[in-house]
Amino acid sequence: MRDQFWELPLAELTNDEWESLCDRCGKCCLIKLEDEDTNEIVYTSLACKLFDTGACACSNYTGRKDIVDDCLQLTIESIPDNRHWLPESCAYIRRYDNKPIASWHPLLNNGDKAMHEGKHSMKNRTQSEDIMVELEDAIPFIDRTLGP
Repeated sequence: MRDQFWELPLAELTNDEWESLCDRCGKCCLIKLEDEDTNEIVYTSLACKLFDTGACACSNYTGRKDIVDDCLQLTIESIPDNRHWLPESCAYIRRYDNKPIASWHPLLNNGDKAMHEGKHSMKNRTQSEDIMVELEDAIPFIDRTLGP
């Protein structure tokens, strides 16, 4: 990959660079609710059944679309229609808006330690959507700074 590829326009990234731009924070894997009246997005503490909270990663990334029908496969073309589901800290959103990636991003820190220690990720902070839980109990788990 090219040096500082994350500073290039998204349209110029290779597939490998595009994938590497991901924060790997897990916020896109959270179950979100949208208020029908206000369109406000509320993040819950529930994550997709494929999200491994300890690893902070999808347990079946390559096959996720076959297992989870509504899993978002983000492309440069799909960003405008899907950005409301992603946090403002998302590197794809930030670069789409010509902003730098977050200071805690793994690409700037030789790994994900700064992201996890700064609580910018969902590592060990979620429950699987497969568990039986009252949705109302899951809503207040995450603070509003995660959302758009």
